[in-house]
Amino acid sequence: MKQIQFPNGKTVPALGQGTWHMGRDSTARKEEADALRHGMDLGMTLIDTAEMYHDAELVVAEALKGRRHEAWVVSKVLPANASFTATVAACETSLKRLDIECIDLYLLHWPGSYPLRETLGAFQALVEQGKIGGYGVSNFDIAEMQDAWTTTGGDKIATNQLFYNLQHRAIEWDLLPWCRQKRLPVMAYSPLNQGRLDSAVLDQIAERHNATRFQVALAWVLHQHQVIAIPKSSKISHLDQNHAALDIRLSEQDLQQIDQAFAPPSGPVAIEMTGSAVFGSII
Repeated sequence: MKQIQFPNGKTVPALGQGTWHMGRDSTARKEEADALRHGMDLGMTLIDTAEMYHDAELVVAEALKGRRHEAWVVSKVLPANASFTATVAACETSLKRLDIECIDLYLLHWPGSYPLRETLGAFQALVEQGKIGGYGVSNFDIAEMQDAWTTTGGDKIATNQLFYNLQHRAIEWDLLPWCRQKRLPVMAYSPLNQGRLDSAVLDQIAERHNATRFQVALAWVLHQHQVIAIPKSSKISHLDQNHAALDIRLSEQDLQQIDQAFAPPSGPVAIEMTGSAVFGSII
């Protein structure tokens, strides 16, 4: 498994697991937990969740029973809970739901109305208390990252989790290079664009690799320097397919065809999010 290194030297697998929408159907939770465990068996030990994802944290808790030491857990606090006091309380609630003593990486889900220095202060306090191992942000654009970096505690931000896939490459213009310069890995959520990847070019490349278009798309994300992909799957068969993308080595011809079909940005473009955080849609 390709490993990605954080500024503090910690390494994690480049291919992890997302949990968006998990736990909503109580009758499916066992199957979802089994899928997460299967992913861990394959080496996909980074598991991403959030307080916003309804009962996904409970599914993660079930998956981690007897295996906490194998997993690297990421969770997120909502901007509405990003005051100092509410951030600490939200973290403690997530810890209880996850049934663990420490969240390995705790993120602010997207920029909100509370001053970032207040949220970062809470993050630092939680690190000192041993309740989180580190912290970062999600859905921050280049200006927000630059401001965050100069805020007290901002230079300890470990990652920026972003919407990134073949059809949404806006971060490549300035944000991704900036993160690389600061040695900050990017965590790519929705790396398969939620299955919306109908492309004859991808099918052609997939045929050459005896793969599917989704595996090619995921292999492209994994090919990117300092990028961690966290596709969500509650099906063991899909996890096996995702894992197989690690074996695909895209050629220069493949990469050129992909750039022709899914052009990188030619100038500054506003970053995107799945859904609309402003109106409370789930990311």
